Amino acid sequence: MKALSIQGLSHAFGHREALRALDLCVEKGRFAVLLGPNGAGKTTLVSLLTGLYAAQHGEISILGHSLRKSPLEALAALGVVFQSPTLDLDLSVIENLRYHASLRGLTHSEADLRAKAELSRFGMEERTRDKVRSLSGGLRRRVEIARALMHAPQLLIVDEVTAGLDVATRQLLMTHVRRLCDERILSVLWTTHLLDEVQPDDALYVLHRGMICWQGNAGGLMQEGGSLTDAFLRLTERPA
Repeated sequence: MKALSIQGLSHAFGHREALRALDLCVEKGRFAVLLGPNGAGKTTLVSLLTGLYAAQHGEISILGHSLRKSPLEALAALGVVFQSPTLDLDLSVIENLRYHASLRGLTHSEADLRAKAELSRFGMEERTRDKVRSLSGGLRRRVEIARALMHAPQLLIVDEVTAGLDVATRQLLMTHVRRLCDERILSVLWTTHLLDEVQPDDALYVLHRGMICWQGNAGGLMQEGGSLTDAFLRLTERPA
């Protein structure tokens, strides 16, 4: 069973096609990267995967559950970190995590135990009482990742979370999420437009103008093009 299976997914806003006949899958325990320039359709896809939009054409299955037919079961297995920050700035770190946990049906004691574990992984156990407003952008992103993992999802979707962060913070976040794939058999779909976030062993999908124009092991694309940058530029310069 695949963690994520997308077949023939198309979506339009009026006459503008945002996604066209898109096929994509994420194997269990795999770190998959959806790489595309700004405007390629990455965030539209995330909105469809999380139920913010209803798919107009095609099928989405999460851990074998159809998002169309069994949305509660599908979304229960999903953790999400959106591109736009969604923390309540006037609540503390622990209050944000507790609120999310309550929406997922966790008890107060379960929430505190899981919050402590997730924040400790980031070295943030001393910041639990701090107001989110007082945190830097990188620390806020750490809290959002911790929040997404509170209910122990099997599939984590991370949408452009490193935009605007310094190199060291970006590396820390990616290393943390990659390690979770090995430790928890967590499946991840990481969307980005930053080429240095792709590693040779990643499952890679290149999205251009709403279509997958290349897919496979990232190392294969690097070998084809001499460098990932050259190969990516060639792919995204092609007319749709």
